[in-house]
Amino acid sequence: MTRARTHATPAARSLRADGLVVGYDGEPVIAGLDLALPSAGVTMIVGGNGCGKSTLLRALARLIRPRGGAVLLDGEPIARLATKQVARIVGLLPQAPTAPDGITVSELVDRGRTPHRGGFGRRGAGDDAVVAEALELTGMVEFAERGVDELSGGQRQRAWVAMALAQEPDILLLDEPTTYLDLAHQVELLELLVRLSRERGTQVVVVIHELNLATRYADHLIAMADGAVVAQGRPAEVVTVELVREVFGLETVICPDPVAGTPMIVPVGSGGGAA
Repeated sequence: MTRARTHATPAARSLRADGLVVGYDGEPVIAGLDLALPSAGVTMIVGGNGCGKSTLLRALARLIRPRGGAVLLDGEPIARLATKQVARIVGLLPQAPTAPDGITVSELVDRGRTPHRGGFGRRGAGDDAVVAEALELTGMVEFAERGVDELSGGQRQRAWVAMALAQEPDILLLDEPTTYLDLAHQVELLELLVRLSRERGTQVVVVIHELNLATRYADHLIAMADGAVVAQGRPAEVVTVELVREVFGLETVICPDPVAGTPMIVPVGSGGGAA
């Protein structure tokens, strides 16, 4: 087993959107959004398909140039900061990442160290330990020399998560990281993200569609609809029958989770009729 490394707690970072306008072709997906992400804990963003969750995450990570407004990292427009500087602070696991043909899992995870390398891409003395720890945390040690294209969907997703962990960002953004994972691995991953937040001080932001997992593991929940934030706060404070109806168009009953005590959403039916 890899020996646990000692991690210094990073300084709290601020990442926020001011009057953000983002889109692709035609009408913007997000128009005039103001949002300050919490500087600690696990934040989860939920909402129906097409509500702007992934677009927001890509804009926060500087992958999309805003049409208006700005994304501010520690008070500075992120668009003006050096790429390597941003990559050392903000890490993103996109929804459908692609790997080069023939790359192994260990090689993929090692790419997470790129922002920390010196001139000519020289590897640092601690890179091997960081990569080994990321593989262990995600349960991918036995697949380290396997080609990424040989893996199942769930194994591939965990390899990408390991790469994101190897980057050691202060702010980690993940877009639907539980996709392709079975329920056991979904729970393992979310518990890992909670540990990163608690033990390392990593600010974790997750776009997720499993609403009950979001309410169980989020310190802060953001609900979006039509490109806007309609509610945010602690799950117990914001998750109501009315909110689920507005965001998902679903009739529900909400009761305490028998394990965690957090809100548990039980679907009744859509549009006002029992299923």
